[in-house]
Amino acid sequence: MEGKTAGSVILKLSNKTVLVCDCGGTMRIDSASLVKACGASGIFKVHRALCRSEVANFEGALGDKAIVVGCTQEAPLFREIASNHDPDVVVRTVNIREHAGWGEEANRAGPKIAALLSAAAVDVPPTPSVTLTSRGRILVYGCDEIALEAARQLATRLDVTLLLDTPEEVAPPMVMDLEICRGHIARASGHLGAFLVAVDGYATADPSARSVLSYLDGQDGVEIETDLILDLSKRAPLFLSSGKRDGYLKPDPDDPVRVQRSLFELVDLVGTFDKPRYVDYDSDLCVHSRSEKIGCTRCIDNCPNVAIASNGDGVSIDNYICGGCGQCASLCPTGAVTYAVPGPAVDFERLRILLSRYLAAGGTAPMLLVYDHAGEEILSAIGRFGRGLPANVLPYSINEVTAAGLDLLLLAAAYGAEATLILCPRRQTDALGGLQSQIEIAETILKGMSVGVGRAFILDEVDPDIIETKLFEIAASRTKGLAFEAAKFLPLGGKRDRMWLALDHLQKNAVGAPSPIALPTGAPFGAVSVNLEGCTLCLACVSACPTGALLDNPERPQLSFLERACVQCGLCRTTCPESVITLEPRIDFGESTRAPRMLNEEEPFECVRCGKPFGVRSSVEHMVDKLRDHSMFANDDNALDRIRMCADCRVAAQFDTNQPLALGPRPRPRTTDDYLRSDGEED
Repeated sequence: MEGKTAGSVILKLSNKTVLVCDCGGTMRIDSASLVKACGASGIFKVHRALCRSEVANFEGALGDKAIVVGCTQEAPLFREIASNHDPDVVVRTVNIREHAGWGEEANRAGPKIAALLSAAAVDVPPTPSVTLTSRGRILVYGCDEIALEAARQLATRLDVTLLLDTPEEVAPPMVMDLEICRGHIARASGHLGAFLVAVDGYATADPSARSVLSYLDGQDGVEIETDLILDLSKRAPLFLSSGKRDGYLKPDPDDPVRVQRSLFELVDLVGTFDKPRYVDYDSDLCVHSRSEKIGCTRCIDNCPNVAIASNGDGVSIDNYICGGCGQCASLCPTGAVTYAVPGPAVDFERLRILLSRYLAAGGTAPMLLVYDHAGEEILSAIGRFGRGLPANVLPYSINEVTAAGLDLLLLAAAYGAEATLILCPRRQTDALGGLQSQIEIAETILKGMSVGVGRAFILDEVDPDIIETKLFEIAASRTKGLAFEAAKFLPLGGKRDRMWLALDHLQKNAVGAPSPIALPTGAPFGAVSVNLEGCTLCLACVSACPTGALLDNPERPQLSFLERACVQCGLCRTTCPESVITLEPRIDFGESTRAPRMLNEEEPFECVRCGKPFGVRSSVEHMVDKLRDHSMFANDDNALDRIRMCADCRVAAQFDTNQPLALGPRPRPRTTDDYLRSDGEED
């Protein structure tokens, strides 16, 4: 609390001025209770009509460079006023009305309101972006009069090419004001401003056609560059995730409303656009490949836009194609791929403050409700027309719910969330596969630890009434409160660091000492097993391991394993020439996992010539067995013995044998004594 004015004080959270309005008295917000719940002191004014009669109070607060307003409905007005006053002023808004103040449990929503305001005050850095440029070239792909009519409407604003695939009988236009051709799109690639389509059977319209469009001779493999694509064909989408490919629209051609909506959207897609760069990539942490051996492919396998491809020892991510679903960041076991809107440092700090402030303000049994833009309408409908959200359900917004990963689920449990509810309306089942796998791993771990928190639910309904009913049912089933103290640590470090911070805190509160917990395939924790009978200690696995989980000893033939560093990428398994390594997805909290443990050890092999230790006995003997029947070594025991020699002796042994090109012993140089001796003998 700072800056006393007229019997009140200005509430500040994270150095940001906070303004709260009860929306014409429709919410009951007690000033003293709110100040106390926010961890401050003093008397704080709750406005009644901040967007209308009291807007001067908002203008008076613009001397600060950052303001938090408890209202999202009038956000455009507040931002316009702030921009006119000073373009550098940052206005953040948070919905405390539909999310807390409107509802049958509004009288118990004080801790939630304090938590929402506190979380909204977290600093958010500018979103990184990439630039897309569209010059207005558009390809309309269809087969009938619907495509022709759409193309003619667009031709007044854009540079249109109409491509008809297996066309029906279409009358030629009276004036050829657009390019018309025939063909089938064999493949398509690219993004807004840079699409490339390959067309088979490409043929231009015959200008002499009378009543029905006809075409000249066709050819295959014709490539067309375009900035936009309107797909009105009755074929499968050109891209796997059509809704996420900027500049590509595929409305139902039999739905005139959707077609017209697409036309309105397309005419605005001309010019230069800044698109968020949704993910950051650190090749040093990537465990995709080493020495052309493939390990982890989670991001490649689950990218719906095919924006990720193998690139040497790492992957390449096309940020121009990326649709921002975040599944790659969710599934990445090391944090090599991170979601950058706004980034894990911001998202997890908001999570920590949201839950910790709620509990500190006296809230109990918090339920974390994760949602994105698709879920905002449902929450608004529940607040406006239904019972409102339960008092212990804390809305937590992220850019895409499919970006939620194991680290978020574990941190939420450690910070005190008794359950994590993920609102996924209008999501196709295949788009939730990655999220479902993360929930399965988290629940397996938490169930094995018996901590009694962290249960996760996917709410994929689109009916607000059904969602409301489920929220109240889940909230009512968890009202006892935490059996342990919620974590207070900061969510620092990389993804692995954050997960282990959460896991160690939960493990301290586990019932009993849990033995290793078996995890589903694909989990980022586990051990490796080595068949000692087949292992030759060649240590190829050590050189391939990107996380340092497999270790050698420069002094002795040893193979050790640090379980806490293993991400189950499988590179050791694919690299092992003897195929003696298997993966074991599990999580073990024992002290032995914090330090390297021995997997295999042998005595060094001693040179058969000088006795100096070198190499590994099993490796040397394995090599001898492999080469025994080779033409270079057959019937030559001395050649096989050279394999059993150290490097120095092997060279020396090469010159101990008869050399076919040798000239004989080198004569001893004559000296003065030799000449004097020979002279004396003559005398």
